[in-house]
Amino acid sequence: MIEVSHLTKRYGDKFAVNDISFSVKEGEILGFLGPNGAGKSTTMNILTGYLSSNQGSVKIAGIDILEDPNSAKKRIGYLPELPPLYLEMTVKEYLNFIYDLKQCKLRRAEHIAEICGLVKITDVYGRVIKNLSKGYRQRVGLAQALVGNPDVLILDEPTVGLDPKQIIEIRSLIKHLGKKHTVILSSHILPEVQSVCERIIIINQGKIVADDTEVNLSNSLSHQHRLIARIAGSEDSIMRAITGISGVKTVTPLGSKEPGSFDFQIETSEDKDVRRPLFTVLADRKWPLLSLDIGEMTLEDIFLKLTSDDTSARHSFKKIAKAEETASAPQEDDDKNNENVKEGDEK
Repeated sequence: MIEVSHLTKRYGDKFAVNDISFSVKEGEILGFLGPNGAGKSTTMNILTGYLSSNQGSVKIAGIDILEDPNSAKKRIGYLPELPPLYLEMTVKEYLNFIYDLKQCKLRRAEHIAEICGLVKITDVYGRVIKNLSKGYRQRVGLAQALVGNPDVLILDEPTVGLDPKQIIEIRSLIKHLGKKHTVILSSHILPEVQSVCERIIIINQGKIVADDTEVNLSNSLSHQHRLIARIAGSEDSIMRAITGISGVKTVTPLGSKEPGSFDFQIETSEDKDVRRPLFTVLADRKWPLLSLDIGEMTLEDIFLKLTSDDTSARHSFKKIAKAEETASAPQEDDDKNNENVKEGDEK
């Protein structure tokens, strides 16, 4: 659905985006991450046709956005970090204005009503936008992106400034939209990307430093083959039993943090999964296993590791990704917030 090939954007001698390539499949929800100044916003602006590139190409559903911008843009719905709202308009006036601006051919009343129901703004349809809460304004911004039923949705920080309830609702909506649309989601809220996106791209200093699922990134970047286990029983006896398991290199006691139990750090060989034999040893001796942390990297860990000044992690990921590629070759309640809406705002 989206094909980005050797995209480059320079400002003088400075590269904002430096020869990046990636694709997004139809119906995929892609998380697009990067620290401030990494080139993330520049890339998204090029994808939407707001900026031109110095080199490379962007194709939306096979249409080059520079060669045929109107046709390509008809397939894109864009929600920038600050929604492009006309505050003096009512929601009704604004969405009808966007409908005309996009030259939408769908049945006007039915289409706008469907969008309002989808993003839950039907109850404020007649109200002036400037009197709406932050949550409702964000929903109105999302509604304008959906006008025309575009194939691609590009959402930049869609939940910024929302309360926890609103965030959950927008995340759920994005997941729902991913069933019928291709979605690129940019956010600094990493748990949001983690809960919504199927695949993650991380850009740093104008280059893509990671492109994979969160699980694969965690496995590729984690060089620590360690388990943290909390076990009830005799500390010395547990130590001796675990040390005797094949594949266990070292066992380090971490003390007692819960009465009658002890924590242990278990370092294993790279090619050994000792969880099953560990369970068997403990079960045979009737030592309850109270917790087991397998030490997977969180998305925050991955992000910090790949965007830090230390380039070793990035080189390591690229090396692993290249090897895998070679191996796989063909062989808040908004109503409450709006209690102060003035009488007469509805039209």
